[in-house]
Amino acid sequence: MSIDWQPFREFVQKHHRFLLLTHVRPDPDALGSLLAMADCLTQLGKVVRPVIQGPMPERLAFLDADNRVQTFVPPGDTLRDVDAVIVMDTGTWNQLGDTGTFVRSLGIPVAVIDHHVTQDIDTPFRFVDVTAEAAGRLIYDASVALGIELTPPTATRMFAALATDTGWFRHASTKPSTYRLAESLMTQGANPTKIYDSLYEQGTLAQMQLLGRVLGRLQTAHLGRLAWTELWQSDLQQSGVGTVDSGDFIHYPRSLAGVDVAMLLTEWPERVKISFRSRGRVDVSQIAEQFGGGGHRMAAAAILPGDLQTVRAQIVALFEPLLLALPPA
Repeated sequence: MSIDWQPFREFVQKHHRFLLLTHVRPDPDALGSLLAMADCLTQLGKVVRPVIQGPMPERLAFLDADNRVQTFVPPGDTLRDVDAVIVMDTGTWNQLGDTGTFVRSLGIPVAVIDHHVTQDIDTPFRFVDVTAEAAGRLIYDASVALGIELTPPTATRMFAALATDTGWFRHASTKPSTYRLAESLMTQGANPTKIYDSLYEQGTLAQMQLLGRVLGRLQTAHLGRLAWTELWQSDLQQSGVGTVDSGDFIHYPRSLAGVDVAMLLTEWPERVKISFRSRGRVDVSQIAEQFGGGGHRMAAAAILPGDLQTVRAQIVALFEPLLLALPPA
């Protein structure tokens, strides 16, 4: 799917002060895209305000070495001087959290750059390609359309986005063009060894002990086609970890032989976030959309009201007819 970037060029040319947003609890694709776009617009002489909801994930801080990202503080009065918004790596209001509520109160133009199927932000400036392997790929394409010369920090942010959203080039979304883009970003200064080290080899003992707790809860159901684990509210306090980037925990249930769908259930006060991963035979975005979430066929997420036990039982039961109807793999 090819995007016509001319309307985006015109969008950028027409405006001067940009609020840049991505989904709550940003992953490397989200944060890398956010900061790479900030780099591009700054190079064009624009004023940019990259903002996230909640604290910066510790392991992603290396992507923001110059501390440009701001944490959104309601009601957001310090951000009301912007004249345009660019949303990246999501196209749904729900996934923007409080920042989405704030943007809707502004009444200014919003552009969306995303690779997920689920879209409910009503805007004529939608630049969505569900075949793109990462939002970072689309930010790169946008930078080319804008005539941007990448610096090593920008290339690093784009590479982190691309590599992580393809599972370091393991997922089915990886294409020959993915490797060509990775090569191009390396020639422009991205260092994969340093990026990998920053993301995965700077763990603490408390974080490893937390992982042990989560792995101890691995469960399966429906002929082993569904696997999941859970992160409880009490885990953070008992392990001594203040905040955690739990995005990689879901890879463990997904790695079990015979699994079609993997889940990570994260307990929040009166809510449960569920991250879904599929091996391809089940479209998990359709499940997430039933609860106001979204994503794409292979990866999706949703937030459900209720306690962990109730939500777990509801979701496990929901998958039973879907998974038991599948033919043997």
